[in-house]
Amino acid sequence: MSDPTRPRGPRIIAIANQKGGVGKTTTTINLGAALAQAGKRVLIVDLDPQGNASTGLGIESEDREFTTYELLLEEIALGDVIQPTSDKNLMIIPATVDLSSADIELISNEKRSFLLHDALRQTAMDGYALDYILIDCPPSLNLLTVNAMVAAHSVLIPLQSEFFALEGLSQLLLTIREVRQTANPNLRIEGVVMTMFDARNNLSGQVERDARENLGDLVFQTLIPRNVRVSEAPSYAVSVLDYDPNSRGAQAYQALAKELMQKQTAMTA
Repeated sequence: MSDPTRPRGPRIIAIANQKGGVGKTTTTINLGAALAQAGKRVLIVDLDPQGNASTGLGIESEDREFTTYELLLEEIALGDVIQPTSDKNLMIIPATVDLSSADIELISNEKRSFLLHDALRQTAMDGYALDYILIDCPPSLNLLTVNAMVAAHSVLIPLQSEFFALEGLSQLLLTIREVRQTANPNLRIEGVVMTMFDARNNLSGQVERDARENLGDLVFQTLIPRNVRVSEAPSYAVSVLDYDPNSRGAQAYQALAKELMQKQTAMTA
């Protein structure tokens, strides 16, 4: 039975696409930074063994003693795994390559699909007063991604503006449906965000039209452009909003955060 005296928890969003190179981690970092800039308290959970979200937010390898691996597989205090970033409203639970073996170790655990769900709902989380938790999923539909979907309220899908972009979606949507049927009946699709959009390229426009025709209102109005500043920012271990706040990429992620928050407001109204 839930405790009515506990504060309402954060909105948990899994950012997923089993296809690599679609801007998933980039979207996690910069959407998180944009929400934080708007005054929201945000936690990023790096669930990708590559640890790119951790690196992109300035968490050095030697500073990742405790990570999402320990969060899932060991009893560890949240204060030991949650790390601050250069933005006071943005925190992260980092990842290392150790996470790549978690799939095998989770198989024998009878609660294997619910470990992240339970970890993110422990009472110690209340002290962080979070508004959003963004989970950066690995580029595969493995047990880690399933954990993210079981833990999440919704799934945000970055979709690269390129040929065959929509073809890979069918398997992801099938996985979401299976999770709904077996473990998380309230899971919904937060939306699809078009990434690496090039307005000068006819193909980008065609992919956008196809996406809107097939997915309708699920597609965010905000388009994330192909922008060199977005690509450069991770090498400086900051979001594009810190690296070049006036760039088209930074402005696009601010617009995406605003659109996301407006959707949340409309849902709760």
